[in-house]
Amino acid sequence: MSRMLEEIEEQPALWTQREPILLEQAGRIERPSFVVFAARGSSDHACLYARYLFEAHLQIPCSLSAPSVITRYGGSPRYPEGALILGVSQSAAAPDVAAVLEEARRQGCATVSLTNREEGPVVSAAERQIFLGAGEERAVAATKTFTLTLLAFYQLARAWGADLPSPPTEWDLPTQGDVEPFAKAVAEAGLVFTLGRGYHFSIALEAALKLMECALLPAKPYSIADFAHGPIALVGEGTVALAFGSDAQDETAEDVRQRVVEAGGSLLQAPVVSSLPEELRVLPAAVFAQRLAWQVARARGLDPDHPRNLSKVTRTR
Repeated sequence: MSRMLEEIEEQPALWTQREPILLEQAGRIERPSFVVFAARGSSDHACLYARYLFEAHLQIPCSLSAPSVITRYGGSPRYPEGALILGVSQSAAAPDVAAVLEEARRQGCATVSLTNREEGPVVSAAERQIFLGAGEERAVAATKTFTLTLLAFYQLARAWGADLPSPPTEWDLPTQGDVEPFAKAVAEAGLVFTLGRGYHFSIALEAALKLMECALLPAKPYSIADFAHGPIALVGEGTVALAFGSDAQDETAEDVRQRVVEAGGSLLQAPVVSSLPEELRVLPAAVFAQRLAWQVARARGLDPDHPRNLSKVTRTR
């Protein structure tokens, strides 16, 4: 079996196994008055989800750091009193994320690393740690580490006082059969947009990344609101817009969907597990995006386990 597909299949059991452990680890982290995230790639996308969680449920303002301010320009941002600097790196090897944590710690700020590996520069740079416990992720494309990062943030919000339900012990997840009709349309598209809003914006970002790295398919993610401010002009024959999240009551989203169809584009709505609260629907949505990328890659004659020009660990400064 494909390594990527195998790791996609592992996820629901891992969520159930790790959910109480992640909550216990989260309970050791003192609630801050401000959060600054440092991350790259899939980890950065997960941080965007956390920002919505923390700001909507806890009224804790959040910011995404620009590590190159420190590593390239030698800057030293002054973090506010009571801030928590949270570095996220599945490999724990990201030098730029470690640099942000080191600078924050030098200033006396609270620092936390969120990683899968339990040793590395990012772990060493932080005062406290949260470990995902996903086991080795052999495929280049992040799957189980991405969704466990989402779950870790969900548990952190609960530990800090958010009124959110416990995650379920059984999950209704999309299968490869569910994905097949979407994969055919996406594989044949000349241009793909992935759209989301709120909690699902992070999934739109991750879906585009997976389609680019696994299927070598040009894909551009947008917030549905931002898409309406200009990029929608590109929609026409051969364009696919893949929307994540349930925005039936969102007038902006409905308007965008109608305009895509009127312009001759194909609008696809990713399945929504309506039995879950919106904050947890991102997990099945992420699995759908992962399965889609895998299937589109195969349809285009590519091996998603070995994407071109990529390695498992990327070190940037």
